[in-house]
Amino acid sequence: APARAGRDMFLDADGKVVAGLSLASHLGVGVPGSVAGLLELHRRFGWLERSEVMSPAIRLAARGFEVSAALHGDLVAGRAKLLRYQDSADVFFRDGEPVAVGDLLVQRDLARTLSAINSKGRDGFYRGAVAELLIAEIEARGGLITGDDLAQYEAKWREPFAFTVQAGGHEFELITHPLPSSGSVTLTQILGLLDLDQLSREPWNSAVYVHRVVEAERLAYSDRNYWLGDSDFVDVPVAELTSASYLAKRRKLLPTGRAGHSSGVAHGRPESTETTHFCVADQWGNVVAITTTLNAGFGLGAVVPGAGFLLNNEMDDFSARPGTPNLYGLTGAEANAVAPRKRMLSSMTPTIVRRDGSFWLTMGSPGGSTIITTVLQVFANAALFGMNVAEAVDAPRFHHQWLPDVIAVEPDALSDRASASLAEMGYKLTRRGALGRASAIGRTADGGYAGWPDRRGSGAAVPLDVRVEDDEDLGTDHPGSDELEPPSPDVK
Repeated sequence: APARAGRDMFLDADGKVVAGLSLASHLGVGVPGSVAGLLELHRRFGWLERSEVMSPAIRLAARGFEVSAALHGDLVAGRAKLLRYQDSADVFFRDGEPVAVGDLLVQRDLARTLSAINSKGRDGFYRGAVAELLIAEIEARGGLITGDDLAQYEAKWREPFAFTVQAGGHEFELITHPLPSSGSVTLTQILGLLDLDQLSREPWNSAVYVHRVVEAERLAYSDRNYWLGDSDFVDVPVAELTSASYLAKRRKLLPTGRAGHSSGVAHGRPESTETTHFCVADQWGNVVAITTTLNAGFGLGAVVPGAGFLLNNEMDDFSARPGTPNLYGLTGAEANAVAPRKRMLSSMTPTIVRRDGSFWLTMGSPGGSTIITTVLQVFANAALFGMNVAEAVDAPRFHHQWLPDVIAVEPDALSDRASASLAEMGYKLTRRGALGRASAIGRTADGGYAGWPDRRGSGAAVPLDVRVEDDEDLGTDHPGSDELEPPSPDVK
């Protein structure tokens, strides 16, 4: 959050949330962090030179790429949001219509920004020409981010959150992102509340299977929404929330053979008080899982004039007012209230799994509050039901998050019989489109890798032989300047 942000910044004089202020105004823009994070990852772990890493992206922005049917569909869905801003319309629309399938999407201003980052590192984004363009846009439209906010932003290194579960005679160690991402604690609680061996004996997505998983999700999300926030600002009892004794106590609240009711389920009390995911694995056993987000699809919808990148609306991931749902229907509490320089709670759950001590699976997903349950089901599909990575990712999904008290169900996720049985138990089901868009890489029986992009999106699984070669530079058609120079050489 910017330094000028405040706890009640999205409330009116009567203390009520002003509709759209955190999602559809420049007050909702948080300090951009992805650039600093990726540069810091490259500084510590990078093998290729920065110019070699960035030139393919710069070329795609400068020369364009063909618009896919999925991207075109997203632009159609985001039409109203994007057309509010002339610079967004100039990038993504032609005569008021989204760039057509198969046409080139060229983003010259974005290429300039990427070139500045390539040439100057973080100073190419958080200071200088790009930073000035960003601040000018924020100030012109009533946002809060200042030059000091940009200059002082730091990507933080945190210890990964790891926990183990037993299933089918195997020990699975799940390694994922700690707070302020809520996926770690919530995923740990859901799996810890379930008897995985018993669950594996139920037919996949049967009424009993869904019933048990949903009730575990209900309890875990109620704790998530009350207890979790940025642990640099609030005291979050992570060890207690994930302890065996606490989960054993909460397990007694799981109903059998009937639907629970979120209105009667509160957070527990421990003893002590458009998102993108990609994953990579290489021949040496290195594995990377990265999730990054603008929050809503296309974020705020506003492209920074002259800089070419979209602004986020991440401030909506704070609790604008405790007890009031955000974009994803998540009802937060005081732990996730807005505060200057505080990081908002997210649901991002990039996860790496070891089975019996060796790498076995990595996965993650976009999807807001559905990210956690998407990762849960990809893992369960593979670990409990023996699905390969493609089957585990593509299988239809369901989701419950405490409030609203409904089970969201994808088409074909449940049989008619299972749906009827769940309704008889007292559950309310609602049909949804895609729940998450996962991607995953898993170990194969012969020791190789199998990668799979979700059928719900337009991603790809790509085997890549990285060989650095001399190549032509990006050419005179690249929108470089004396200050924002394109990189050379290129990488194939």
